[in-house]
Amino acid sequence: MISKNISIDVKGLKKSYKKVSVLNNVNFEVETGTIFSLLGSNGAGKTTTIKILSTLIKPDSGSINVCGYNVRKEPHKIHEVISLTGQFSAVDETLTGLENLILIGKLTHLPNVKERANELLTYFDLVSASNRLVSTYSGGMRRKLDIAMSLVNSPSVLFLDEPTTGLDPQSRHNMWEIIKDLKNTGTTIFLTTQYLEEAEQLADNIAILDKGSIIVEGTLEELKKLLPQEIVEFEFPSKQDYEKALSLLKEYRVTSDQEKNQLTVYTLEAIKVLTKLFQLFTAHNINIKDVSRKSPSLEDVFLTLIGEKEALKNE
Repeated sequence: MISKNISIDVKGLKKSYKKVSVLNNVNFEVETGTIFSLLGSNGAGKTTTIKILSTLIKPDSGSINVCGYNVRKEPHKIHEVISLTGQFSAVDETLTGLENLILIGKLTHLPNVKERANELLTYFDLVSASNRLVSTYSGGMRRKLDIAMSLVNSPSVLFLDEPTTGLDPQSRHNMWEIIKDLKNTGTTIFLTTQYLEEAEQLADNIAILDKGSIIVEGTLEELKKLLPQEIVEFEFPSKQDYEKALSLLKEYRVTSDQEKNQLTVYTLEAIKVLTKLFQLFTAHNINIKDVSRKSPSLEDVFLTLIGEKEALKNE
């Protein structure tokens, strides 16, 4: 029996499609009442992981338990304690907001359905739109209604698969506050996102999935410590300057952004490195448009680790 403090326990998860490995020996735990974020590039296996945990597809092998129930042997039990909000809204546009919630309540045989629906409409600030057809809702309103529908049965675990994709910045920030509030009620949240800032703002624990394998896991601070503690970012006025500078930085830990003509150097001695690189660039007639110093972000960690993995593969 799994400890009551662990809501999701995954060991040795593997999944392939037509001999193509999608997940390869994935292992992680999600503590009850926390937000766990699974990050990865498109095609890394994030959605496949959520589909397995929510019993939509079967794993090839591994021990996978949600709220103490085995996904293979007790899927019906798991259905009683989880909800899933996918990448695309599952709302019915031909119904009103209130009717959508009542429909879900009836499908889950919930007593006092209308009372629960009104409670959620109030919580998500949708009361004034409750009797309007969902086809008239904005993207942010639809997303809020979609999550409200996932909460009708008061799940212990909520799976959110890229919940803010397509939302404007204000709606995205509003959704972050809602997710934080849900965590404060004791709900365990499993979050996938393509926005690294989102995981940085919300997650208690973060795992990076790359080509079917988790390459690192930990808190935000633990992941940041994987990189030297200072970053020097150079932006160049031309592609020529950018390429010349890149060719001179082989002894440094660097990530590059070709579209922005930008190079990011990771170092423990920012002042010393800045002085040395200014001298180096001047000696080679390389122009600099802008330079800045900053602490590493989750995006820096992600891009560096993914880049290093690719480099090792290509050696």
